[in-house]
Amino acid sequence: MIACQLTGGSAQGPLLYSDTPLSFWGGVHPATGEVIDRHHPLSGQVIAGQVLAIPSGRGSCTGSSVLMEIILNGHGPAALVLEQPDEILALGAIVAELVFGHQLPVVSVGAEGFAQLRGAQWVSLQADGQLTATSEPGPPDALPVAAPESPAASRASPHGIHLSPADQAILDGGEGRARQVALQIVLRMAQLQGATELIDVVQAHIDGCIYTGSASLRFACQLRDWGGKVKIPTTLNAISVDQRRWRALGIDPAFGEPASALAQAYVDMGSQPSFTCAPYLLDSAPKAGEEIVWAESNAVVYANSVLGAHTAKYADFLDICIALIGRAPKAGCHLVENRRATLLVQLPVLPAAPDDAFYPLLGYQVGLLAGARIPVICGLESAKPSLDDLKAFGAAFATTSAAPMFHIVNVTPEAPSAQAALAGLPPEVEHHLTLGELRQAWRELDSAAEQRVDLVALGNPHFSETECHALAMPLRGRQHHPDTAIVLTLGRAVSVKAERHGDLAVLTAFGVNVITDTCWCMLEEPVVPIAARVIMTNSGKYAHYAPGLTGRQVHFGSLADCAEAACTGQASGKLPAWLASDPANAGPRS
Repeated sequence: MIACQLTGGSAQGPLLYSDTPLSFWGGVHPATGEVIDRHHPLSGQVIAGQVLAIPSGRGSCTGSSVLMEIILNGHGPAALVLEQPDEILALGAIVAELVFGHQLPVVSVGAEGFAQLRGAQWVSLQADGQLTATSEPGPPDALPVAAPESPAASRASPHGIHLSPADQAILDGGEGRARQVALQIVLRMAQLQGATELIDVVQAHIDGCIYTGSASLRFACQLRDWGGKVKIPTTLNAISVDQRRWRALGIDPAFGEPASALAQAYVDMGSQPSFTCAPYLLDSAPKAGEEIVWAESNAVVYANSVLGAHTAKYADFLDICIALIGRAPKAGCHLVENRRATLLVQLPVLPAAPDDAFYPLLGYQVGLLAGARIPVICGLESAKPSLDDLKAFGAAFATTSAAPMFHIVNVTPEAPSAQAALAGLPPEVEHHLTLGELRQAWRELDSAAEQRVDLVALGNPHFSETECHALAMPLRGRQHHPDTAIVLTLGRAVSVKAERHGDLAVLTAFGVNVITDTCWCMLEEPVVPIAARVIMTNSGKYAHYAPGLTGRQVHFGSLADCAEAACTGQASGKLPAWLASDPANAGPRS
């Protein structure tokens, strides 16, 4: 059967199969192709030269950058076979082809075809999209794999997408090579998404400024050297180093210099040096209903869900391409019909008022349940979660899910009721979440065997002004444990506000190492102390990624737990009281 071709080419090789989605950022090492997500079934496997079959990507928008990196450095898979089209992964292959001339076949085969791959050992993919699999470790006796009924035409010419006269002028090269190539990439993605036209967007947030290797720098410098300049207000995500202090922090110049140069290339193209993974904390945050192009998974989820702005989950590289032309495919969450929930999650009755660790824990588990579905959560109608709670929920949700948004009844703007979030339709799936599931999720995040804590890691996503104050309060007048470091990451704008209100002085007096510009998914040794074996964090996102990124054990807990660990050098190692036992009336609400 003919597979749905997202990019062209032919390949064959041994099959590496998993029915669990995989985030390439934080899940695959960009220099070696090893799967480093320690929660994933393929952990420790090397994808280089193999036909990798996964249902989809998940998590970070930087997956496109990591995939392009391993394509260009020779550690990529022979081909990528997906159950359903994945825009983030497809884009990494598209940019590698259009800008650098390296081709990686990427196809999707649908649920039926993907199921047939289970147990196969060898896959052959022809240039015409014919995909065969065998149960032997070589090409003979090929077995056809069923494919979706309607293959995408992502490799066709851009005809069929309505272009304005201004679009056509860009495509013809009238505004320079950078914008011409940017529009070519946008049109390829528009076809993959099934869009028939482009829309104007009012602002962008760029995630591609994260340094994943030399290819990410080459891409940005090429656009800049072609004369690229952004057309709309554009902010920059957290970068891979504190640009003003990386030398003082002991970062190896072999990493610090190209990472800083990558950030500067985007600034040279007109982007603002905001350097935060929480752009919703900036004064420039979008309003409800505005069409924007944001990358960075937690920012996308927050913009759609909490702010009510409209953005797709834009992959690295597509974000800057759209910023250069000010136009985006009319697809995904830009369309109202694509914002409705299809999964209904009913929460259990909790034994007592939970602390702030509840929200990242819940987001992590709901993300696992959701996959690519948009959920609506029932059961928090009277809880009144704060914006910080929603930030923590969204970041953890975006780590384990591929969905671009969520709804919480009576909390988020498009969910005054479950029926409103579902657009009056029945859910495709309904799930009654149990405390047992939340306890299992807690054990996955709080996985360290030792009670000692060598490093307290805070600020993933970047801390808000209110979180800085909430941390300063229990630390005022106290001293940190001599064997426990505490590091906080936040954006420059929030740092200025925290300094103005006196919270930054309290934190630094305690011994907190306050770092701007970068974030925990990019921090390595020596900011992560070389001798540190155990990290504690209140971030569901970092608790998931840190074992693979740093090789350390991780404790998870509330902000108060983290503050106490910084003072005592110990984690309790116990479930919180609100999660430890069922209340008398435990069970799903009717």
